[in-house]
Amino acid sequence: MDNQPPATSTSLALSSSAFSDNQPIPVQYTCKGENVNPPLAISDVPAEAKALALIVHDPDAVSGDFVHWLMWDIPLATTSINANTVPVGAVQGQNDGGQSQYMGPCPPASTGTHRYMFKLYALDTILNLPAGSERPVLEQAMQGHVLAKTTLTGLFASQ
Repeated sequence: MDNQPPATSTSLALSSSAFSDNQPIPVQYTCKGENVNPPLAISDVPAEAKALALIVHDPDAVSGDFVHWLMWDIPLATTSINANTVPVGAVQGQNDGGQSQYMGPCPPASTGTHRYMFKLYALDTILNLPAGSERPVLEQAMQGHVLAKTTLTGLFASQ
């Protein structure tokens, strides 16, 4: 995904009222709690964007990079994603647990602290991919269409 056109003069931003960048994700948003997505706030979307996409993954997973949540065609009017919700009009893909929904952090005990990367992309097109598509299909469809991207990283370790 690195051979994208240069980003426009934007500072696409993703934040959460539940945790700060590079800080622990509260238990309620993990498999040890309610296992629902944390609240997210989106700002500074490029004016020329047509839609947003979100990939949440754990690059530290024992089995290799593990996808926890895929979502695309998120409407530009979306400035926040509340806990345990999906924006109207957005499409969810299949995570590495085989489900088309958010799957909270759940690293095996004694594997240390894992990083959960919430990667938000501003796209110059609507993807119209089928619901349940997997990460490689999403990334292929996004190639050449990324106007800006940002990452919010949360941390979690099972005890």
